[in-house]
Amino acid sequence: MNDIEQLHQLFHAEWENRMRFDPLNATYTGDARYNDRLPRTRPAAFVTFVSDLTAFRRQLDSIPREELPPAEQLNCDIWRRLVDDELREFELGGHLLPLSKMWGFHIAFADVYLNTPFNNFEDYENYIARLNAFPQYVQDQIELMREGLRRNFIPPRVTLEGVDDSLRAQLVSDPASSVLYQPFLSFPAILDEAQRLRLSQAGQAAILNAVVPGFQSGLTFLLDEYLPAARETIAASELPRGVEFYTHRIRAYTSLELTPQEVHQTGLDEVARIRAEMEAVLQQVGFTGTFRQFIEFLRSDPRFYVQTPAQLLEKTALVLKRMDGELPRLFKTLPRLPYGIRPIPDYNAPGNTAAYYFPAPGDGSRAGNYYVNTYDLTSRPLYEIEALSLHEAVPGHHLQIALQQELSDLPLFRRHNGFTSFVEGWALYSERLGLEVGFYQDPYSNFGRLSYEMWRACRLVVDTGMHALGWSRQQAIETMLDNTSSTLLNITNEVDRYIAWPGQALAYKIGELKIRALRAKAETALGSKFDLRQFHDVLLLQGAVPLDVLEAMVDRYISSPTAA
Repeated sequence: MNDIEQLHQLFHAEWENRMRFDPLNATYTGDARYNDRLPRTRPAAFVTFVSDLTAFRRQLDSIPREELPPAEQLNCDIWRRLVDDELREFELGGHLLPLSKMWGFHIAFADVYLNTPFNNFEDYENYIARLNAFPQYVQDQIELMREGLRRNFIPPRVTLEGVDDSLRAQLVSDPASSVLYQPFLSFPAILDEAQRLRLSQAGQAAILNAVVPGFQSGLTFLLDEYLPAARETIAASELPRGVEFYTHRIRAYTSLELTPQEVHQTGLDEVARIRAEMEAVLQQVGFTGTFRQFIEFLRSDPRFYVQTPAQLLEKTALVLKRMDGELPRLFKTLPRLPYGIRPIPDYNAPGNTAAYYFPAPGDGSRAGNYYVNTYDLTSRPLYEIEALSLHEAVPGHHLQIALQQELSDLPLFRRHNGFTSFVEGWALYSERLGLEVGFYQDPYSNFGRLSYEMWRACRLVVDTGMHALGWSRQQAIETMLDNTSSTLLNITNEVDRYIAWPGQALAYKIGELKIRALRAKAETALGSKFDLRQFHDVLLLQGAVPLDVLEAMVDRYISSPTAA
């Protein structure tokens, strides 16, 4: 076996181990072999997984990297960085905080039917087996959180607000009213009436006898043990080895070696630059009041809001259909997979963000989906729709992620994983691409775009402020209120997200700044030879790589643009 074969055998073996460890992830990537199972997430399972991952990592050291061809060296380097970041995360205890109002078993399991195939009798039996496995899954999560409490990995209380409501929403007395019963309301034609009846009865029994008790045990643990133990402080630095943990998170999410102070200053600089552009819009529309008064006007004027969820979804769909028609002007290579638009489920909407994207499975069996929050329509202004939709769908997350999944010459780990700074940096860069194809003609919509960019700049300030520099939650909220046009509900939910997810919010602006800098570098160096569509191929056709790797790719393109 030569070195390349040995390398790819390692990639395959580690991927197979990962799919067995996390059957939900396997389902989401299009691997149906474990669709009847749920992950085992008790502490002992993580110990075994980390031991296996460490052994795989050692195997890589036995393969002579310098003797591999360049493409395989890149595969080697990216796999190493992903695994090293993951091992460091486990070492520092990040997995011991698995629950918040933004994510956790209560949300992931309630959504499981949305990402499960239901094409035949076996698919339904697998799903029912998962429903019946739910009590053990919850018990594993409880054991993991108890281990976290024992080791002083205690969640901030504010990140748990509303989790009890999400759990209570699943405590149904009529199984047919459970969101998890949805697959039994419509069957594929291949199933006869007897099969449908049998599956419906089994599904109802599983919901009543396993799902509802599982959610009840989660609620009992939350109210009796987890919430009472939660801390009033918010900083990651309050955790065991907290300074190391936050430094690791900065590197993992930005893929660069940066200090909290450097990130914070970058944020302040960007806030000042974007604020000047926002002030120019006030002059453009003839507003004579203060900046804060203009923000309050945007938050309160009925012209900027719709009356029904359907209206919000319709306006979102129109924006994206327009962008669909402009994509060939910006890209040479487009994904084959389409995307859909869905409302965020009611049980998860109140504490969630304005929108998010959920990728398709790797087998192409269903579309990617752009989820829009239709809860509290007075918090969903129309002037944000263009920037938000371009970020989450096209040319943002859907275009990039679907295209990455279709790069069949890459190993599976590169098609389905990547670096957040690239993924979110690309999506923020995509918001600005709208300027180049006729979007943001309405100055209020352009202000919404600037407000979203300001939002990402403020993230650099408030995330580092709260987790490393002693800021309070209210200080972070006030900073966002003073500088963005977003509503108080959105801002509060977002700030709580940063508290629950230290460092992740830094990826957006750091990634976008790097991509814009690399584009400017290429435009300057190549002059009339610069081709935007080709440049986007350079950025996208290697998947979500670290930012320093991306810079090396662009440098090679500048040296030989016709070879890209």
